[in-house]
Amino acid sequence: MGIKSKQEKIFTGAAHVVLIFLCLLAVIPFWLLIASSFTEEQAAVNYGYQFWPTVFSTEAYQYILRQWSQIGHAYGITIIVTAIGTTAAILFISMFAYGLIQKDVPGMKVIFILVLITMLFSGGIVPTYYIYTNVIHVKNTIWGLILPNLLMNGFTVILVKNYFDNNIPKDLIEAAEVDGANHVHILFKLVMPLSKPILATIGLLTGISYWNDWTNGLYYINDESLYSIQQLLNKMNENIQFLATNAAALGNINVGSMPSNTVRMAIAVVAILPVLVIYPFFQKYFSRGITMGAVKG
Repeated sequence: MGIKSKQEKIFTGAAHVVLIFLCLLAVIPFWLLIASSFTEEQAAVNYGYQFWPTVFSTEAYQYILRQWSQIGHAYGITIIVTAIGTTAAILFISMFAYGLIQKDVPGMKVIFILVLITMLFSGGIVPTYYIYTNVIHVKNTIWGLILPNLLMNGFTVILVKNYFDNNIPKDLIEAAEVDGANHVHILFKLVMPLSKPILATIGLLTGISYWNDWTNGLYYINDESLYSIQQLLNKMNENIQFLATNAAALGNINVGSMPSNTVRMAIAVVAILPVLVIYPFFQKYFSRGITMGAVKG
């Protein structure tokens, strides 16, 4: 039983080659990004981006650190938005998905169809913008970074619903009901603790969406004190002069020596570093949650 056939060995070897190739495709761009961010500006201009710094320099990171009061504030806003948005999304998605698995509640099939429709159609940017600015009034508030678009969507609801349907024993829920537990206790004390893989998956997807989001800031935020890290870094990336103007007011930057190419790379590294650090801790839940949650209910 433990001896592999020749065909199995060939298949395993080929699979390893393919996986190694795919891993390299994923890792090489990150390595090039990091190496370029540590390259001296003029060397990057003369020789292009290399897999090893032609002339090693931390000038781009020093340039960003000189602006850390502004960037650090944006990081704080992003952390708050990501924490609140992800927590609320997990809560709302779980409650919505739990409601959808209640077969004896009238109208659940209609609601489920409406959820599917939201995956295919949307009201468009203009009506959405009007509702959030003139009805909900999120303009230039932190809620403008939390509520629009990212809090909950049909895809995540269906993933969680399918997980609840296929991985939570119905007999366990019925036993809890016989013991007198209501739906609130069943959801929070029974269903959610047994659904850590899918909830971790949804939390990771939602958290990354909040962390990387800059469009909500573009639409709803004009106040610079509410800029998220992605909105700030995107503005810096599009117009390096924006950063230079703020720093020049403090008298701590030589605009003529301002890096541009390498600082863009450093900005990208700063933006993705937290995601790269956190992802390995959720990876085992991510693969399991996506696989089980994708099963048709």
